[in-house]
Amino acid sequence: MATIEIDDDVYEALQLPEGERSTAMKRELAVSLYARNVLSFGKARALAELSKREFQQLLGEREITRHYGEEELEEDLDYAG
Repeated sequence: MATIEIDDDVYEALQLPEGERSTAMKRELAVSLYARNVLSFGKARALAELSKREFQQLLGEREITRHYGEEELEEDLDYAG
């Protein structure tokens, strides 16, 4: 597992309860990387630690259009099979 270092001052400045910071940061990173087409839906969803439905809902709330390419097709076919 990889680790991202965040300066303590920045981490403490987050306007979130301590117990929600890590989860919120993973979700923000996942949404941002997905929106920039850096991560596939499946990998971004895994980073966010959400189900497919939950991640789709999060993208919808953020008004981020779902990308659909070969990798997503393969994931859907694996899921359906």
